[in-house]
Amino acid sequence: MEIINPATEDVITTLAKDSQDDIQAKFELLTKGQTEWQEKTLLDRLELINRFSYLLKENIDKLAATLTKEMGKPLAQSVGEIIGARKRIKFFLENSEKWLEPEVVHTEDNFREEIRYEPLGVIANISAWNYPYLVGVNVFIPALIGGNAVLYKPSEITSLTGLEIQRLMHEARIPENIFRTVIGDKDAGETLLDLPLDGYFFTGSYNTGKYIYERVAKKMVPCQMELGGKDPLYVAEDVESIQDVARAAAEGAFYNAGQSCCSVERIYVHEKIVEQFTKAYVKEVELYRIGNPSEAGVFIGPLARKPQLEYLKSQVADAVQKGGVLKTGGNIMGRNGYYFEPTVLSSVSHEMSVMKEESFGPVIGIQSVSNDDEAISLMQDTVYGLTASVYTSDQNRAESIMKKMNTGSVYWNCCDRVSANLPWSGRGNSGIGSTLSHIGIRAFVQPKAYHFSGPQ
Repeated sequence: MEIINPATEDVITTLAKDSQDDIQAKFELLTKGQTEWQEKTLLDRLELINRFSYLLKENIDKLAATLTKEMGKPLAQSVGEIIGARKRIKFFLENSEKWLEPEVVHTEDNFREEIRYEPLGVIANISAWNYPYLVGVNVFIPALIGGNAVLYKPSEITSLTGLEIQRLMHEARIPENIFRTVIGDKDAGETLLDLPLDGYFFTGSYNTGKYIYERVAKKMVPCQMELGGKDPLYVAEDVESIQDVARAAAEGAFYNAGQSCCSVERIYVHEKIVEQFTKAYVKEVELYRIGNPSEAGVFIGPLARKPQLEYLKSQVADAVQKGGVLKTGGNIMGRNGYYFEPTVLSSVSHEMSVMKEESFGPVIGIQSVSNDDEAISLMQDTVYGLTASVYTSDQNRAESIMKKMNTGSVYWNCCDRVSANLPWSGRGNSGIGSTLSHIGIRAFVQPKAYHFSGPQ
């Protein structure tokens, strides 16, 4: 399997894919080791996870360089992702004991009733390439803390990062029969779906998630899907600073070259300020430095996947053909690597793909609306339900709109934000289940009811 640098199109290295027999052997190894891992104290497991976090810090330069080379994320953003992952691990370290300890829920006479939490067993973590550290630690860290063994399949695009994660796990003395990485593409994924695993946790596209969900449904095991989004942002006419909102909304759309499930994907602006906002927004986008992601100061690097270039080009062509106005960008860049110009379209509508179908790249449409009701109607016109953002100086007005959004997260005067303190979940085609928060800690354990009768 070739690992290609998307900034240069050079082959970084080749890796051997795991065969069906390889994956079966890893599963059997984890099955034998999981019971012993479960029997360790929670504090012992937390200590090893803390050691893993320390090793992320000690190796951050090498890890960030590897991620940038194989995925194309600008180096500063790769460093930022690993720092963010360590912050999430800190949340799990500080909160897992509280949410996993046994709970005495009722006592009466000689009866005591408790809830205790047991691991699921051996789980599959089929992860994504766009934020391999962040979406990875959302799953494999609380899974390990909860006493599970993890069969971790990174995306084939970030396989080197997946191997680095495994190396540091084992260096932290997390046993080799508790955390193992599976290297491969679709065929490796199919093998995981055939195994008698105790849970599946996937991050990726809706189509792949739907396929996985249907394939494993008959197993009656937990199956969580973190899928895509077409996340809307609404700018009301009463914002205090159009420039500041334009800057925030642009970063929310173009960070990581727009390759994020919670990136801002469509913008609605009140007609009273839409011209001013669009002008300010384009000015911000045209300031972004595009180039080799290993160079300092680069904000937008290449896309991770070559086929996405033609898809984005077709979205732009569709919008222009239907009356959209191209304000900046719109083209595949004539250079080595998978580069697409940061693109802003105005005068768009929901007749256009760019406002309905996930772009997952540096392309955004700005649509004028006459009032809040029109904005709400358009924001709700989607099969996705991940995030929605509202910018206004009036919190009551914002909350009224936020309550109407059928999404897992809503934002007032911010966007493209994930917090370990809050559940990360989607609705509709954006997925099912939650990671992060105490809900994400308990997603990897199963409750058992204890009934005690007799003198306590």
